[in-house]
Amino acid sequence: MGILISILVLSALVVFHEWGHYLAARYFGVKVEEFGLGIPLIVTKPIAQKKIGDTNYTLYPMLLGGFVRMKGQDDFDLSKKSNEDDSYMSKKPWQKIIISIAGPLANILLAFLLYIAIAYIGAEKMSPQIGGVGENSPAAKAGVLPKDRLLSINGEKITTWDDLSDIIKNSQGTLNVQLQRENKILNLNITPHISEAQTIFGEKIQKRLIGIAPSGEFITLEFNSIGEVLSHAWSETIWATTIIAQSLQKLIQGVIPMDQMGGVISIVDVTSQASAIGIATLFALAALISVNLGILNLLPIPALDGGHIMFNLYEMITKKAPSERVFYSMTVFGWVLLLALMAFTTYNDIARLIGD
Repeated sequence: MGILISILVLSALVVFHEWGHYLAARYFGVKVEEFGLGIPLIVTKPIAQKKIGDTNYTLYPMLLGGFVRMKGQDDFDLSKKSNEDDSYMSKKPWQKIIISIAGPLANILLAFLLYIAIAYIGAEKMSPQIGGVGENSPAAKAGVLPKDRLLSINGEKITTWDDLSDIIKNSQGTLNVQLQRENKILNLNITPHISEAQTIFGEKIQKRLIGIAPSGEFITLEFNSIGEVLSHAWSETIWATTIIAQSLQKLIQGVIPMDQMGGVISIVDVTSQASAIGIATLFALAALISVNLGILNLLPIPALDGGHIMFNLYEMITKKAPSERVFYSMTVFGWVLLLALMAFTTYNDIARLIGD
């Protein structure tokens, strides 16, 4: 059941991505000849199809993928290019860029909508309850005890453990900490010390710390208005976009080792586990994967949306389109690179499963 849910979730993310391309193409008057779910690689004929208007909606057995085939656009068969008014190639470079970027933007929009849904279902965050106090740490010297609950730091309200980390990181000097111990409210002054810590990517950094650890307790956030819900969803979307972009940067820099990369098998496995925990967890993971799909598609690789954006930017700057030979060669290279990456991540997935 978990695998089926995983496939449905991933298919929904792909459909939303292609829906972005579709809407942008139709807005600029481009005829969409086919809206396909699945990849027509091994089986080139759809197992199901239905034509609505000018668009043929198709389903292929290799579900984890999708595409929108617009009139006059074929990256491999350049003879199918058309400059008719309703073709992709007849549009100006800036219009084609918008069509290309609409898919990734649709994925980010989907993440935003999922975070809104999570807020109404019950968004959970780690509570600011202290679980452990380091020996001889600034917190221990100030009298902080396990099970104390942080209320504010320097007058700033603490709602979740994330609030605590941000405030300490951006603070200077001694902290005025207000906490609750059973039925008592205490005010303590704590001077953080600079110590070595690790980022989520494993990098060693110097950081202001007071020597406490969370208890692991989670709380459900309460929102009093639609404005608070939208603000929460927006901040979560920004966080997801930032963390995915940083992960990609760290991967390129070599901070994250290549053997940590995962592919479709890992995604299906993790999504299946999330579905067993609950709908909110599944939505949160789906939002993160959706943002990941959007950002990865913006990479300047010819087979991806970023590649098409790159070609159209070149045309805007030079006032001429790249030669067909260069376009075709780079597109083939892009697909070879993507297929090699898929094979590599699948190998990593299988190796991890065997190791586990």
